[in-house]
Amino acid sequence: MDEPACGLFTTDSNYVKVVLKQIVLVSSLCTIVACAGANEPTDSVETGAIDSRRDCIPEPSIRGYTVLDEQNLIVDSSGRRRYHVVLRRRAYGLQNSLGVVFDSPTSRICSGFSDVVFSNSFGGRTEAVGILDVRLLGPDEEEDLLIKFGKKEPEIKQTPVPREVEGAEVEELDPAASE
Repeated sequence: MDEPACGLFTTDSNYVKVVLKQIVLVSSLCTIVACAGANEPTDSVETGAIDSRRDCIPEPSIRGYTVLDEQNLIVDSSGRRRYHVVLRRRAYGLQNSLGVVFDSPTSRICSGFSDVVFSNSFGGRTEAVGILDVRLLGPDEEEDLLIKFGKKEPEIKQTPVPREVEGAEVEELDPAASE
């Protein structure tokens, strides 16, 4: 580069600096645009309302799990804590798998970047499904989820209120008429 283009580049090192700055700027803008355009989780009838509070499960504290359906689990943790884990999509074969593994790049299972890995009973292949939501359950919420997904019968069954049926009245006979 012997001659400066519009007086901007006088040396090769200035040209390289400007190009590198432009590359960094464009890649940063692409990342921001990609994050802004990402779909946020939506509420659905199947998964229940997803609130803004996000919980994480310390991976070493996981003691067990209960499969509610192919998209919902209850995870048992130490300290008698229970978590409702909602998967990003249906995990066909999850209910019949012999076990699951919670996979995360950190030691915490959180929504967004953690997976549930299980061996599919159809051919034995391993499948990973992303976690959409992790929520700490309150004292009554676990029982409500078990009842909702048909894993437990409600303790109190309410009997229907008796209603009157028309046409079921008894007609009295006149004792004088039968004589």
